[in-house]
Amino acid sequence: MRFRLPIRPYLVLARFRRALTLGVRAVILEDDRRVLLVRHSYVDGWHFPGGAVEPRETAIEAVTREADEETGIGLDGSPELFGLYLNRRYSQRDHVAVFVCRQWHKLREPKVPNLEISEVGFFPVDALPAGTTGPTQRRLAEILHGETRSADW
Repeated sequence: MRFRLPIRPYLVLARFRRALTLGVRAVILEDDRRVLLVRHSYVDGWHFPGGAVEPRETAIEAVTREADEETGIGLDGSPELFGLYLNRRYSQRDHVAVFVCRQWHKLREPKVPNLEISEVGFFPVDALPAGTTGPTQRRLAEILHGETRSADW
C-alpha cells in the first residue's frame, strides 16, 4: 500500500506566487531612423511588438513568432539581445527580454485591426506617435543614443 501525502494548498499557492514570467519585445529598426510600433486593443499606448515566452519556447523563438504574428515581419539572422528588464508594474518576478532587430523582411501585411492589435506602423525615432509608452521611449534612448541602461522596464 502506498501512502500519499495530501496536497497542501499553501504549497501550491507559494509556487504560484513565486512563478517567474518572461516576455520579449522586438525593437525592429529601419536604418536606425524608423522603428516599428504596435498599439494593442487591450492596453493604452504604442509599444514594441512582443509577448510572452511560451512553454518549451526559447526567447528568440518567441520574439520571432511575436514579430510575425503582430506585424507580419520576419526576422533575419539572430536578433541581438539588448537587455533583460524587471517589470515591477506587473509583478516582482516579471522580466522582459529586449531584442534589437535590424535585419528583417516583410512577410505579409499585418491583419489589423484584430482582437489583439489595433494599429501597426513605422515611425521616425525622433517623432514617435502620441501615447508612446515611457518604457518604449527609454529603450530607444538606450539603444540609439547610448543612454544609461536601467534595470527596470
